[in-house]
Amino acid sequence: MQIYEELVARGLIAQVTDEAEIKELINNGKATFYIGFDPTADSLHVGHFMALCLMKRLQMAGNKPVVLIGGGTAMVGDPSGRTDMRSMMTRETIQHNCDCFKVQMERFIDFGEGKATMVNNADWLLGLNYIDVLRDVGACFSVNRMLTAECYKQRMEKGLSFLEFNYMIMQSYDFYHLYKEYGCNMQFGGDDQWSNMLGGTELIRRKLGKDAYAMTINLLLNSEGKKMGKTASGAVWLDPKKTAPYDFYQYWRNVDDKDVLKCIRMLTFLPLEEIDKMDSWEGAQLNTAKDILAYELTKLIHGEEEAEKARNASKALFGSGDSSLTPSVTVPADMLTDGVIDVNSLLVLGKMVPSKSEGRRAIEQGGVTIDGVKVTDVKATVTEAQLKEGLLIKRGKKSFNKFVL
Repeated sequence: MQIYEELVARGLIAQVTDEAEIKELINNGKATFYIGFDPTADSLHVGHFMALCLMKRLQMAGNKPVVLIGGGTAMVGDPSGRTDMRSMMTRETIQHNCDCFKVQMERFIDFGEGKATMVNNADWLLGLNYIDVLRDVGACFSVNRMLTAECYKQRMEKGLSFLEFNYMIMQSYDFYHLYKEYGCNMQFGGDDQWSNMLGGTELIRRKLGKDAYAMTINLLLNSEGKKMGKTASGAVWLDPKKTAPYDFYQYWRNVDDKDVLKCIRMLTFLPLEEIDKMDSWEGAQLNTAKDILAYELTKLIHGEEEAEKARNASKALFGSGDSSLTPSVTVPADMLTDGVIDVNSLLVLGKMVPSKSEGRRAIEQGGVTIDGVKVTDVKATVTEAQLKEGLLIKRGKKSFNKFVL
C-alpha cells in the first residue's frame, strides 16, 4: 500500500484540492509540503500531535516537510475556532515560544541536510510594506468570499476585528512565499483551516500561473477538537517538564472506548494489518488496546524507557507491577510551615489540579485519598514525618502521586 492510500485507510484525509495530482506527488516522494504552527505557548501539545505524525509519515515516504513557525502570524492571531479575540503577545514571548517549538520538533522530525526545513514567517511578514501588500496581494481576495469562510462566521457574532480579518491573507501569503523560495507545492492543515489554505492555492495560481495543492487532515476527534489536549489539570503538553511522561501515558490510556481504535489507526505507526485485527475487540480487550495506544505514543514522544516506566507505574496502581515505579513528587522543605503542609498545596504541586479552588472542590466532592483514606477536610494537612515515609495521594481513580520530602 502506498502512502496516500495508507493515509486514507487510517482515516487521516478530510478533503483535498486535486486528489489525482496529490496522490501522484506524495506517492512518488515529490511533495515539498508545509504545516504551520503558531507559537501561542512555550510547548507543543497533543493537539499538534497528529500534524507531527503526518509529517513524520510523509517524510518516511520520501517527501520533504517545511515546518513553518508562525512568529509573524502569531502577532495577529488565528480566529479559527474562536468566539473571542486571542491575547496579544510580545515579540519576546513569541520568539521564546518559537525556540521551544524548534527544540521539541527536532526530536521528532529529521532536520538533517536535505531533509526537513524549518522557517519562521516573521522573517518575511514583519518586513512587508502595507501599501505593497494591499496592491499586490489584497487585490486577489474577495471580501464577500472571505466572509463566507467558517473561521470568520464563528467570530462575526461577537465582532470580528480587522486585525483578525487579515489572518487569511497572511496565511495565504505564507504559501505564496514558500512556493517561490522553497519550491513548496503543497499545504497541509486541520480541516478548520480549509478556507485559509484555499486562499493560498488561489493566490499562487493568480500571481504565478502555477498549480499548488492543499490537503486537510481529518483532525482526530475534531468535533471535540478544542477539547483535545485538555484534562482536569490543564493542557497535555509534549514537554516533559509541563506534562510528565506518566501523565502523558495516562491521558491516552483514558480515552473513550469508542475512540481508542480510531486513535491507534490515526496516530500510531503500527501496521494496518495488525490494527485491523483489533476491529472486533470489545469489553476487556479495549483496555488492552488503550494500553497499546498509550505505550506507543509515549514511546514516540518520550522514548521507550519512559514509556516502559509509565506502563509499569500504571500497572503498579491498577494491577500487578513494581510499586516503586509510582510517579514521585519531591516536596521542597520550604513549603512546610511549622512542620506541616496542607493537602491542597500538594495537589497543586503534583499538577493533579490546576488551582487550589479546583483542589478544594475535589476534596469537598470526596475525590481525594491519602494512602487509601478519604480526605474530608479542605484544610487537612500532613506532617514532615509522614512525607519522609512517603504518601500516596490519589485524585479520582486515575490521577495519583507519591509525595516525599
